[in-house]
Amino acid sequence: MTSSFLSRRTALAASGAGLAGLATLSAADEPVRKKGNIRQSVCRWCYGKIPLIKLCQIVKSLGYESIELLSPAEVKVVKEAGLTCAILGGADIVRGLNRKEHHDRILKQLRDHIDFAAAEGVPNVICMSGNRGGLDDETGLAVCAEGLKRIVGHAERKKVTICMEGLNSKVDHKDYMYDRTTWGVALCKKVGSERFKLLYDIYHMQIMEGDIIRTLTTYKEYIGHYHTGGCPGRREIDETQELNYPAIVKAIVATGYKGFLGQEFIPARDPVASLAQAFRICDV
Repeated sequence: MTSSFLSRRTALAASGAGLAGLATLSAADEPVRKKGNIRQSVCRWCYGKIPLIKLCQIVKSLGYESIELLSPAEVKVVKEAGLTCAILGGADIVRGLNRKEHHDRILKQLRDHIDFAAAEGVPNVICMSGNRGGLDDETGLAVCAEGLKRIVGHAERKKVTICMEGLNSKVDHKDYMYDRTTWGVALCKKVGSERFKLLYDIYHMQIMEGDIIRTLTTYKEYIGHYHTGGCPGRREIDETQELNYPAIVKAIVATGYKGFLGQEFIPARDPVASLAQAFRICDV
């Protein structure tokens, strides 16, 4: 993973979950009975202080099938524990595909990650637009498309999907370019491949544009992966925040989506109890 990816994930995790809940981290005695209409995943960075093998035991006991945003070495650990990885991590948020000078580096990483993902059964790899840095959105979109067209054929051959994540530029990621769904959809249309889609982060898009259910329903064909998060604050996805996740997840299921829903919130309370609650909320 790149330094900026780690700094984003690690700093937020350190301010949130910490080790406070470790005393309660134990596997459930009974298997979880789940409806199974949507497959659920846990974002590793939110629980960075919990050893990965321990996190595998916890999330598996709660009904989750995946831990995501992992490095290739971490994927091996997760697979040995009987889980999968919904999307491979490691993208640089700030220095992204909207600058030609970054293309060779990013495309080499993407090629390596696509090859690894294909070999290990990981369906998706992540990429980022990068910050604007004075670049206008139309030019940035064209440059992103130019770069992605150089690699998407390889993704098609390997049957792996490249997903670009949208982030909010209002609170957490100032100056990030892909901060509106319509920009991402326009990029998908320019690239013109089923192997390039959007990572629709519900938390980020609530901050930038709201209208979550209408948006994901309208643009369902362009969305390859979802992330959760309580708004405001990226905390628990329960009644303490403004989003109605049962309704949102029902809408996702109604689109025919068959991928994973990644839980990406920083727990303010016991992390295991929060993960268990989040699973139940989204198991619609």
